[in-house]
Amino acid sequence: MLSNLNNGSTISAVHYIKNLIEDGHYKEKEKLPTEYELAKSLGVTRKEIQDAIAILEEENILIQRPGVGVFVHTKPILSSGIEQLGSVTEMIQKSGKKPGVQYISAEITEPTDEDKRRFDPLEIEKFAQLERVRTADGDPVVYCIDRIDQRIMPLELIHSQESIFQALRTYAKKEIDYAVAYIEPIGYHERISPILNCEPDQALLLLRQMHYTKENEPVLYSANFFRADVFSFYVLRKRL
Repeated sequence: MLSNLNNGSTISAVHYIKNLIEDGHYKEKEKLPTEYELAKSLGVTRKEIQDAIAILEEENILIQRPGVGVFVHTKPILSSGIEQLGSVTEMIQKSGKKPGVQYISAEITEPTDEDKRRFDPLEIEKFAQLERVRTADGDPVVYCIDRIDQRIMPLELIHSQESIFQALRTYAKKEIDYAVAYIEPIGYHERISPILNCEPDQALLLLRQMHYTKENEPVLYSANFFRADVFSFYVLRKRL
């Protein structure tokens, strides 16, 4: 049972709800009582509970689902600087979880006009395209779409590799040195969100990356859809 705070205030409610979550009274993805029930239990006004919930939402501790209720937000398994280049396998390993892979499709595709622009000045006739779901301790967390010149990485080879970075290094003798990246939040994706077990209101983070060698050779294009409740990214900025 919750205890009456006896000193009703928004900040007191914030700290008390935080402590309940940290102590395991409410677990990740668990629904909290209604605003009325919380206000009555904590001895604060409903307005103070609403303000406390808003603060905890800002801190990504709680998440509101309209018409459903307030839930404890899932903690990201990895917070990483976007300037740190690494494979999805490495990112999951750094979080302390075991990486896995589920293959969706592997096919030979024709380059689009956008592909030709990305891989310029190379002239690529065919791509080996791989679509996979990356898992962390068995849970689907990233949907990956990768395109690579089939001349340096045949489809039958790329399909057998968990890490494309490693496959490029081992079989194609291509070492990824840097990437140009774009990240954007997107809403519910009709095809990908259900595969990643996302709720209807759960966002995805789309990370598009064009990877290059030290010689500035474009070798790999990736579009990775990260579950926003599992991954968070930041950018380290320095004054020049």
